[in-house]
Amino acid sequence: MTFPQNLPERAWEQIGTNLRELANSSAWWLGDWLKYGEATYGWRRYKEAIERTGLDYQTLRNYAWVARRFEHDRRRDGLSFAHHAEVTRLSPPEQDYWLRKAEQQKWSRNELRKAVRASLAAQSDATETLPDNDDEQVAVDRPAESAADGKDRQKSTTLTVELSAGRLEYHAKAAAAHGLSLDQWLTHLLETVDGRSVERRTA
Repeated sequence: MTFPQNLPERAWEQIGTNLRELANSSAWWLGDWLKYGEATYGWRRYKEAIERTGLDYQTLRNYAWVARRFEHDRRRDGLSFAHHAEVTRLSPPEQDYWLRKAEQQKWSRNELRKAVRASLAAQSDATETLPDNDDEQVAVDRPAESAADGKDRQKSTTLTVELSAGRLEYHAKAAAAHGLSLDQWLTHLLETVDGRSVERRTA
């Protein structure tokens, strides 16, 4: 790229902005192109994709991975492709929360990464310190159980909770504010309610 000697500074700045937007868009374009190729022609198309683009396999896989995680209506024009890549491993409500916060705070990709990592670290610490609703705590107001009862109680159960979009966003924000994933936050709420019920019965 060559430039005229008398190029105004404002014009030079605008060219940089345009190049940035072009580079950001090209990552999404490549991701969507690969996503379409995977769905239509299968994984064998990666060989052709490498030849056509000159990019390595892992880079192309990363582009496709991010594109699959964010449909067009969830992509934020004010943030880069790299911002979206930072939160791909989170749940969709958590992704939306952090991207919205990054947009509002005008965070760079590195600032978003730092905030997310700090939250995950706090989440890990909080998970370790959450009170355990173990057998010794609840055995006080329960009758003795047979071995069969104990085995049944140890089986895990899947609980499905239906929430409106508004309530889902509300709980996702609350979970993120406490450094927890949405699943851990809802589990903690249920355990808290269960603990209070036990206290009321034994009072």
